[in-house]
Amino acid sequence: MKLMFASDIHGCAESCALMLERFDAEKADKLFLLGDILYHGPRNDLPAAYAPKKVISMLNERRDKLFCVRGNCDTEVDQMVLEFPIMAEYALLFLEGRTVFLTHGHRYNTMTPPALQKGDILIHGHTHICTIDDSREYVYINPGSAAIPKGGDPRSYAVYENGEFFLKMLENGNIQKGYKIG
Repeated sequence: MKLMFASDIHGCAESCALMLERFDAEKADKLFLLGDILYHGPRNDLPAAYAPKKVISMLNERRDKLFCVRGNCDTEVDQMVLEFPIMAEYALLFLEGRTVFLTHGHRYNTMTPPALQKGDILIHGHTHICTIDDSREYVYINPGSAAIPKGGDPRSYAVYENGEFFLKMLENGNIQKGYKIG
């Protein structure tokens, strides 16, 4: 099974369309959205191509392929227009015998991690900085932001397949970093 992870679309229709193109090109089975889907929030400038209604339409068409967690900019009003659940604070996956904790990152993150065992994986967005870090007891992965990257990063996403995670550039799918579960 191939999985794709993206975060922080912030209502940017261009980035959402490109993310879905990458999803199709990757031939991924499921797309995990790690929050901040429609609203840009008070700390971010309005993203280019800000069109939340277009994002709603694009994502609702793919609702059967989406799993989402709630970001700090996601609200009950957003849930009223999206045809798939977005209000869970976290989700759990089990890959290669490890627990994968998916969240947005504003509550559970590297400063306040959930209860993880050695070798487990924490995946969250929120910082808009793509990262793979295995220097802790657990592995930390951040797919970056699909719309408003920070720290000099490009727009990005992550993919998991056959025991490996890859951070990839949204524009062309080129690999930036990789991690093999081992």
